[in-house]
Amino acid sequence: MLKISVIDRRTERRLVLEGKLIAPWVAELRTAWQAANGQVGGPALLVDLRNVTVISQEGENALLELMSDGAKFRCSGVLIRHLIHELARRRKRNSREPIQGSHRYIQDDQGQK
Repeated sequence: MLKISVIDRRTERRLVLEGKLIAPWVAELRTAWQAANGQVGGPALLVDLRNVTVISQEGENALLELMSDGAKFRCSGVLIRHLIHELARRRKRNSREPIQGSHRYIQDDQGQK
């Protein structure tokens, strides 16, 4: 099961994910992302992965799509942080545009890059 909460603040809109990011719930994540990303000129979008327990290959692919659409991620734990770094490398390898380091996609718990 995956719970997706949307938290709006003046400077950012956060999608908080809790649970398992696996095949049945990946479509829900994409729908929530499209709805949250629909505002032109709206607040920055941040995907909070701190309470995600499992990410399947389909979930990784969805996170890669979100990253390509400009998502930033908040995560804790070595495994999820490593996954985001690997997705950033994969995106860089598949993209022709120059991309800075993977740190540009991750924010720590204090909201710092």
